[in-house]
Amino acid sequence: MSDVQHESVIIIGAGPAGYTAGVYAARAMRKPLILAGYQPGGQLTITTEVENWPGEKEIQGPDLMVKMREHAEAMGARVEEEQVANVDLQTRPFKVVTDSDRHFTADAIIIATGAQAKWLGLPTEERFKGFGVSACATCDGFFYREKEVIVIGGGNTAVEEALYLTNFASKVTLVHRRDSLRCEKILEDRFMKHPKTEVIWDTVLDEVVGTDMPLGVTGAKLKNVKTGEVSDINTHGVFIAIGHAPSTELFKGQVEMRDSGYINTKPGTVSTNIPGVFAAGDVTDEHYRQAVTAAGMGCMAALETDRYLATLEDSLSNAAE
Repeated sequence: MSDVQHESVIIIGAGPAGYTAGVYAARAMRKPLILAGYQPGGQLTITTEVENWPGEKEIQGPDLMVKMREHAEAMGARVEEEQVANVDLQTRPFKVVTDSDRHFTADAIIIATGAQAKWLGLPTEERFKGFGVSACATCDGFFYREKEVIVIGGGNTAVEEALYLTNFASKVTLVHRRDSLRCEKILEDRFMKHPKTEVIWDTVLDEVVGTDMPLGVTGAKLKNVKTGEVSDINTHGVFIAIGHAPSTELFKGQVEMRDSGYINTKPGTVSTNIPGVFAAGDVTDEHYRQAVTAAGMGCMAALETDRYLATLEDSLSNAAE
């Protein structure tokens, strides 16, 4: 086993929540260590144009994450591209082990591991990600003004995304593998009554069709699950809306989670059920899932961490007297 390195604060994850937590924790002179994983930057690294980040009329997702990392480091946070393999939140100080067998202890931990959109796994889906294939209508709907789009799915997420897209698109077609929707009735009623919407039942996405120069979506091949028949549909955008999965596997059995796998926090805070462990961003937020809300929670986590550590220091000082 390698030597154990002790840290005041360890931030696990390097998306908007993790980097913002790093900025605030560093400004509080807590010298935070951000364990960023092998692909730092979170979901924004696979996003092209970002037009809803305050202060930036338009910025590429990867560029925004580079700027956030530089900001955190300029404040004094340290970022290491170490993938966390194991955590022990039952001991004091907390223990963290990485894939490269580095061992850390920490007085406080901020969990900012995010969530990942669920994908279908089609080669053409992967090819056009960020160029006509998206998993976030709120992020990308603006780019499809007066264009036709399709949404894949049939639950609350899919219908909510489809309804949101009607604010921009000329037509929104929902493609669902079953013959009835699985969303709440009120959402179904709103969707069915909307003049811009249509449903294709018993059907799955078989292939995304598009061009190479420039890279972009022009259509899709749809397959009827009952007949096997494949049909073509013209579309400018394909939105995959089959849900998100929080990156919480590391923490199962240690922090309280909802049935969906998202980490529970105390109302109005980012505090978990374990004192000294905080959760920020998409790892706890299954409703908004926006970069700006994640960043806000990162700020909250750092402020709460500083207060927790100050209380811990006071108690240790009093015990020593």
